[in-house]
Amino acid sequence: MAVTKHLVITGRVQGVGFRFYMQRKARELGLTGWVRNCRDGSVEAVVQGSASAAEAMMAWARRGPPSAVVAELRVTDASGDYGAFETRPTE
Repeated sequence: MAVTKHLVITGRVQGVGFRFYMQRKARELGLTGWVRNCRDGSVEAVVQGSASAAEAMMAWARRGPPSAVVAELRVTDASGDYGAFETRPTE
C-alpha cells in the first residue's frame, strides 16, 4: 500500500544541493513525487511509495545534505499519482 506525504523543509535548505540530493535519495528508495524550492526559502516535496521508504525519506529530510541546516520538517498527508521523482521549478 502506497502512502503519499507532503513535506515542507525550512532552515538553510536552498543553495546547498537539497533538491539534487533528495531526488537521488528518492530514486534510491524507490519513491516517486517531486521536489522544488519555494520563494520563502523553504523546500517543498511530495513523496509517494511504501510506508517504510517514505519514513526513510522523512528521516533523511530532517538532516538533509551535508551543507544544509534543517530547522523544521512539516509533514502532512497528500494525494496524487506520480510515475517518477522530478525536480519542479521554484514556486
